[in-house]
Amino acid sequence: MSQAITFSAYGPPEVLQLSEVTLPEPGPGQVRIRVRAASVNPLDIKIRSGLMAGAVPARFPVIPGLDAAGVVDAVGEGADASVGDEVLGGTVGGSYGEHALLDRPVAKPAALSWEVAASLVTVGRTAFRVLGQLGVQAGQTLLIHGAGGSVGTIAVQLAVARGITVVGTAGEHDIERVTALGATAVRYGDGWVERVTAAAAQGVDFVFDASGAGVLADSVALTGDSAHVITIADMSAAQHGVAFSAGSADQAEESLPELVQLAAGGHLDVPVWRAYPLDEAATAHADLEARRNQGKVVLLP
Repeated sequence: MSQAITFSAYGPPEVLQLSEVTLPEPGPGQVRIRVRAASVNPLDIKIRSGLMAGAVPARFPVIPGLDAAGVVDAVGEGADASVGDEVLGGTVGGSYGEHALLDRPVAKPAALSWEVAASLVTVGRTAFRVLGQLGVQAGQTLLIHGAGGSVGTIAVQLAVARGITVVGTAGEHDIERVTALGATAVRYGDGWVERVTAAAAQGVDFVFDASGAGVLADSVALTGDSAHVITIADMSAAQHGVAFSAGSADQAEESLPELVQLAAGGHLDVPVWRAYPLDEAATAHADLEARRNQGKVVLLP
């Protein structure tokens, strides 16, 4: 047996409970890890609350979580790792537990902390994927909404490194940090269009909405083309002719080793705000839901 966080009904953070679960066994190509850190993502909250019930119906009890880093303690046939290896990746069947299954483990460099290793997976692949879908090129201008968030922070860094001019909307407390990453940071909220227009005298070519703050109509107007706007957070995307990017784990899979090496080499900053013991998962969810965090939230089993 093993311990994990589970929930058996949709609801508030309090539905998350520490439970005894059957120790998962790796299938072909999979590895089981002893989890050292598990990332908490906004999608975890949407699934727990029932907001995603139509698209991702739950089979209770559910072990939440998408990403983890840990030490391999069992391998399935044909797995690309060995017992004792330190790895990270997207999990199969949840990550909020003492053990988790990975089907595409990526080696964790020694220079990468467990917290950062777990935090990098979904947000890094998402940022990489959306930049590719937009097709933004060096010399063009990209507006990133939610530039101070976990996905936005990585998207800013990847875009700047590619020679893209980045303007990022962010909260007042994130302005300095977003600026330090190489973007022109502007405060979000009322009047953001005017502030972005002033900051991007050359105009805005593409928009990456990582905020879901009701900015799509104005973003389309700024670019002049709904095909130049992508959101990962606004469920009203179709009403504006905007693509909603919600890629599977297979998409941009090849980006993870590259992202890991960038982070390990000090070329990609992945801020971790707070680490919680596993049994405080409900508190972690509540803090993330209330947007108290300034960086990634992780659980430490």
